[in-house]
Amino acid sequence: MTRGREKPIPGLPTTAAAVKQALAGRASPARATASRRFFKCGPGEYGEGDRFIGVTVPQQREVARTFAALPLAACRELLASSVHEHRLTAVLILVRQFQRGGEADRGRIFRLLLGARRALDNWDLVDTAAPHIFGAYLFDHPSERPRFERFLSSPRLWDRRIAILTAGGLGRAGVPELLLDLAARSLADPHDLMHKAVGWMLREAGKRDPALLRAFLDRHAAQMPRTMLRYAIERLPAKDRMAYLSAGRSR
Repeated sequence: MTRGREKPIPGLPTTAAAVKQALAGRASPARATASRRFFKCGPGEYGEGDRFIGVTVPQQREVARTFAALPLAACRELLASSVHEHRLTAVLILVRQFQRGGEADRGRIFRLLLGARRALDNWDLVDTAAPHIFGAYLFDHPSERPRFERFLSSPRLWDRRIAILTAGGLGRAGVPELLLDLAARSLADPHDLMHKAVGWMLREAGKRDPALLRAFLDRHAAQMPRTMLRYAIERLPAKDRMAYLSAGRSR
């Protein structure tokens, strides 16, 4: 497939309001209630205060395809919404445009999403945006790496997860150095969602290069939180999993 801008559907409004209307037509109050529980939106939980209207991810992908040529200003408006599905649909549209765009388009999308990263305030938003936009952009622009290294020191959970998922995107592209560095620096992170993210990204890197994963585990398994370690070793043979678990820490 050749790269280029998505062609708009004739007569389709290319506005944030039109996207919101399309999502509202697929909304389910019962599903919204379930989503608030699933994404931990109660008091004191990591998604506290987030709003849902109850649209499934496949339905959001359908809307994103329909509005694939949505202008960046409209995407920015969706990212500013308090409704979770508005923000995720914007990210899905931006990922499509980034993957099909030229260098100038990719740069604009990277900068837009970086400036709006506060909109990435739950794991599904981060996990969709970070590897496919931030990680892909860093592959061609390694000078941006220090910015994401700094994110790892942020008190904001989602900035730290952005750093790891961005590094994971580079790892999938065959450039694992940033991932290994940030993973080693995340061993003492207190949050379970970071333990899962680091372990997941290490496991994915291990699919590409098993020796790389084993070298990391040989050096760090004893310091890895239990959840992180379990995620990282999930695809290893049972005998190896048991050996690393025996060496690992208990928490």
